[in-house]
Formats: sequence, structure tokens, C-alpha cells
Amino acid sequence: MIWSKLFIPTLRENPAEAEVPSHQLLLRAGYIRQLSAGIYSYLFLAQRSLLKITQIVRQEMDAIGAQEMLLPALNPAEVWQESGRWDIMGDNLFKLKDRFGRDLCLGMTHEEVMTTIARGELRSYKQLPQIWYQIQTKFRDEPRPKSGLLRVRQFIMKDSYTFDMDAAGLDAAYDKHYQAYCRIFDRCGLEYMVVEAHSGAMGGSQSHEFMVASDAGEDFVAVCPGCGYAANLEKAVAAPQPPALADPEGDRAPEEFHTPGRKTIAEVAEFTGLPESSQMKSLVLVADGKPVLVMLRGDHQLSEAKFGMIANDPEFRPAQADEIQAWFGAAAGSLGPVGVKNMPILADRALEGRRNMIAGANKDDHHLRHVTPGEDFRAEFHDLRQVAEGDVCGKCGGTLDVRKTVEVGHIFKLGYKYSESMGLRVLNADGKEVTPIMGSYGIGIERILCAAIELFHDKDGMILPAAIAPFQVVITPANNSDGAQAEAARGIYQQCLALGIDALLDDRDERPGVKFKDADLIGVPWRIVVGKKLASGMVELVDRKTRQATDVAVGEAPALVKQRLR
Repeated sequence: MIWSKLFIPTLRENPAEAEVPSHQLLLRAGYIRQLSAGIYSYLFLAQRSLLKITQIVRQEMDAIGAQEMLLPALNPAEVWQESGRWDIMGDNLFKLKDRFGRDLCLGMTHEEVMTTIARGELRSYKQLPQIWYQIQTKFRDEPRPKSGLLRVRQFIMKDSYTFDMDAAGLDAAYDKHYQAYCRIFDRCGLEYMVVEAHSGAMGGSQSHEFMVASDAGEDFVAVCPGCGYAANLEKAVAAPQPPALADPEGDRAPEEFHTPGRKTIAEVAEFTGLPESSQMKSLVLVADGKPVLVMLRGDHQLSEAKFGMIANDPEFRPAQADEIQAWFGAAAGSLGPVGVKNMPILADRALEGRRNMIAGANKDDHHLRHVTPGEDFRAEFHDLRQVAEGDVCGKCGGTLDVRKTVEVGHIFKLGYKYSESMGLRVLNADGKEVTPIMGSYGIGIERILCAAIELFHDKDGMILPAAIAPFQVVITPANNSDGAQAEAARGIYQQCLALGIDALLDDRDERPGVKFKDADLIGVPWRIVVGKKLASGMVELVDRKTRQATDVAVGEAPALVKQRLR
């Protein structure tokens, strides 16, 4: 294509509203323009890159026998009500009414619709297994859109769904997707990790996320450099670092003491001169409409995902101030487990074996010292805490790192959550009605582009992998008014096209520096510069990533680019 004929509205300065590199560069390079919060128009360059990404995704999905469909973005409420997610998704689901007052929503994923198709068409085990997928626009009523295309209200996703007769079939389908996802992200040029993940509102027994390390991300992953263990912080399991101070010895009875105005763990630690790890943190939560007291070590944080799984209520909530007062006779900040009989107590395993700790006294401005879990109060012990940097890997004993990441893909073993609730049944080989088992698998198309930019950029712009760059090479005559340079550049351009190279000819009447800056900004991986060296039959081949420039013969430049692209 010819640059002078294209719409590529580049900017010289970073827009004020853009904070992360991918957002800044997508705006500066003329890839996107914002329509409103979390809603973007994809301009020419973005669309070229996104189409290349979808083509890679489509090829790898087709290679595992997946069949592409396209489902409605506008869904009737009934199918979401059947699965129970109409309420579970809350305000994240865009809900609307038609002119007759019927409830509808904009699909943020399509488990329900795929299951209705399967329910209406699949009758026998002979029709299974099935892998169905689509690449389609999704909608999420994101409360705080930010970071450009990383947190938006409208986005493109590849979502696929598998239907199998048994768990062994699901395992095979899951592995097919796992391997296909690795090939997709490899071909897109990403550096990624695969981590154990929490299924959340999707439900199911197992899931993995495909993550790219980036400060622009909002997910945290615990990683062991020693053995390679990796898990989303919601799911990660590890042994905690030892408490900062050993517990006092002896079998001591709880002793009340006055802590005027000290309500937080940090304030009590300062008041007593003891570290936060010598205290117990009390959290009052309401799960399935009933109160639960959760106890953690003072310096630990609750993993909401772990608690939601144990309580079997992902929609649990914190107790309100008036509820706490009614149940405990004291306000938050003075709560503890001793004497609590009106609700179950769940304690994190880091408290097992601890002795003589500090906890609230259930009396305003008072705490208890010498509280021993398992003796002074009874509790069920579970893994409830969120893993932290420096914790001990449960597999090899190494030290865990915590990294900020961007999620680019997520695969789930859904199990029977949707097929059971929505009445999907088929006949098995014995003629008996059985419920198929399902899997769900998603990839964020724009997130692949954003993650690549976050990984590969410098002060001058993007350094996109050739497979997903809008163009693979740009041919730049240094002086477009020089007839010989212009003619040679056009000849190289035509040769590139003949070799199947996605080439761009920069024929603009601009200074060479402007052309070079624009090529660097938009992320074209290779540049052929036709300049003064043309007189000796040479042009310059520039690698955008390394900035290494090599003099090559005019006739050899296209073939050399083709070779480098391989």
C-alpha cells in the first residue's frame, strides 16, 4: 500500500489521558480513537493488526477441529436466568428492554447461547465430541474503564465451547485448547506464562490463564523461579513467611487490655510494640445470607476467591456496621473469636499451631492477649489467605515472586454447570439419558495487540512482532523528488508484493527524519531506505528491534526481508 493514500493520523506527543505505554502508542500511532469511556474506534492500522491476530487464532482453532459460528450479541434474559448468571453478573452485564418491555442483555460471553443450541440439536453420544467457537464483539459494563484497550466496555473475543460425554473427553478437549493457545501466542510473538487460575463466575473445576508480565496489568501472579510453579494470586498456594517474632511460650489464659482508639492492625501493633504477625485479624462476612467470622494472621490478606469457594458463595459481602454491632456488641476494630457462638469461625492455616496471640475482645477499645487458636476458640482451618511476595513455594521450597500481568487467554473446565442447569441431555450407548460435560475457552484479541506493545516498545514507538504488525516492511525513499530513488523504491515495493511480503511504500513528500520517526512509531519491523547509496547499487536494511542497519544490494533487499521474516 502507498502511505500518501492512507489515513494514518500520527501524533508527536503522548495524549494526556493515556497512562500505560500501549494506550499512549495506540493513540500516537493512529491505531485507535476514543468515542467514549471504554469505547474505541479501531482505525486502519489497528484493524490490519487485529485481522492478522484473528487469522492466526482462526487457523489454530480450525487445526484442532473447532467449527466457527457467529452468535447473537443481543440475548434474551431467559437464557441467562436459566443458568443463574442474570443475577450473578450484577452490574457488569449490560441490560436493556425492548419496546415490549422484555428484558435483554448484551453478551459478555456465550455459554448460555451455545448450550441452547446444543440442547436443541444434540441427541446422541454419536454426535459428540463437539468444539464450537466464534470471534465476536462482547460487552461488559466496566465501572472504571482505563488503560486503553486493556479495560474496556466493548471488545473482541474468541470464545470456544466443548461438549463431551465424560471427564476423559473434557480432559482431551482442554489439552487441545491448551496446546492451541500456546501455538497462538507463540505465533503472535508474545512472551507469556501459563498459570493456575480461579474460575470465578464461570464456574468449573479447573482453569488456566495465559498471562503476559506487564506493569500495565491488573492481575497478580505468584511465580517460583526455581521450579516454575505459577498461579494467579487468587488461586496460589504457598507456605507463609515465619512470623516476625516467636510466640510467647506457656499455656496462658486470655487477658483483656485497654486499647483506646486503636482499631487497625497497624495501630495495635504500634501500641503494643508487637509486630502485625503476632495479631489475629477478624473479618465478618455474609455468605448465603449468614454471618461468618474469618480469622487471619494480622499481616495477611484474605483471598476472596478462596473464601468464596469454601463458603460456596462467590457473591458474599462484608457485614454492615449495624449487623456487626448486633452480632458482637462491639464495632469493627475490636472484634475477635473468643466467646463467639452465634456464627461459624473459619481460620487460615497460618494460625494453626500459633499460641498467645492478640485478638479483639468484642468490647470497644479493648483487645485480648494470649489467645491460642484451637484452645481459646474453635474454628475450621482452611487456606484462606492471599499469597505474598517472599512466601515459600509448596513444590520446591523456593521463594515466590509476585508479578503484575495482563491476561490474554483463559481456559475453563466448566463441568456440568450449564448443561445441567439448562437441561442439555443426550442418549448414551445404552440408550440412557445423560448430561454432557462442557469446557469454555477465551482469548482477548485486542489484548494480544496491547500485550505485544507493552512487551516490545521503546521511546520512539512500537516494536511489533512481524506476524501481527500492520505491515512487515516499509520502503522509504530518502528524497522522493529524486526520480532514481523514487523509481528504485517502487521497484523494491513491487518485488516485495510479488514475494508475498506485506509492504508499505512511504511516498510522502516529507523529510527523511519524519518518515523514519513515523515508521518507528507504528511498529513496522523492517525498513528499506533508498538513499544516496543507490548510486553504488546499495540500499539500507534497518531492523526496527535492534536498530541495526545493513547495506544490501538493491536487487537482493526483498529476498533478504523474506528470509528474515521466516
